[in-house]
Amino acid sequence: MDGPRDGSGAGAGFDPDVSVATVAPKLRTIGRRPPLGIYLHDLWQRRHFIYADSRARAFSGNRDYLLGNLWLIGKPILDGLTYYIIFALILKVDRGMDNFVGFLLIGIFMFTFTTRATNSSVSAMISSRNLLQSFSFPRASIPLAVLTREILSMAPVLATMFLLLIVLAPNDHPVEPGWTWVLFPVVFLLQALFNAGVVLYCARLGSALPDLKFFLGFLTRLWFYGSGVIFPITRFVQHEFWLAVLQANPMYLVLEMSRDILLSNTVPDARSWMILGAWAVVTPLMAFLYFWQGEESYAQQQ
Repeated sequence: MDGPRDGSGAGAGFDPDVSVATVAPKLRTIGRRPPLGIYLHDLWQRRHFIYADSRARAFSGNRDYLLGNLWLIGKPILDGLTYYIIFALILKVDRGMDNFVGFLLIGIFMFTFTTRATNSSVSAMISSRNLLQSFSFPRASIPLAVLTREILSMAPVLATMFLLLIVLAPNDHPVEPGWTWVLFPVVFLLQALFNAGVVLYCARLGSALPDLKFFLGFLTRLWFYGSGVIFPITRFVQHEFWLAVLQANPMYLVLEMSRDILLSNTVPDARSWMILGAWAVVTPLMAFLYFWQGEESYAQQQ
């Protein structure tokens, strides 16, 4: 057998015409955190997949139940009915309020958007651990897909809320769509941006602390009553400091601004827009950086 043509002394059977395979420079170690710029680029490249996956899952969560996706609107309606019986019929909290039913509907339906996204994201990384250990992709895709799924699921929920607001309005205070209703999508967008920050925080914290899901119900209920979902907080909170704290709560702002737009046909004041806008910008930015810093930990076994 002829020796190597280049006289390099390679072993017998070496074919100089066979190219040596090289590792493609774009291949990365699974779980390694890339630079922020590359991470954002990779995440943007997967935007179509995130949307397609979210759309496929948006209305499949209740398919095992007899009523199926009707529970998307059925649960908040039943929650609202329960609170109406307790707080209106029994405790008479609705005294002095022009449209307590509309007040309650907006509170329940809008707050449900945030709680569903929060509850789904806290265990998202743990439930996707096999995927995380097998493929290299921006881990933020998982909580952002959760948020996208909840946004898509809100379409029939909001349509039902608008219908109920009109149909169930009292005769002396009817609810009629006005030009201010065009501002509601802006409020919903600000809430969705704020929710993006919440799901990113919950996804990383839930990955590191799986027991967090057991405390989440308590924290959510505390947030629920501190946001004026059922009754105006100004009726029961008089202390200036605590009143200022509660009124700076982003969910309180979402609910009050939505009520101004949909029930009163008035434009929320500039202060509310500025504070909610700040929450909607700062929260997702800080949460994204926090989530990105933990990129290498999500695939690790607990």
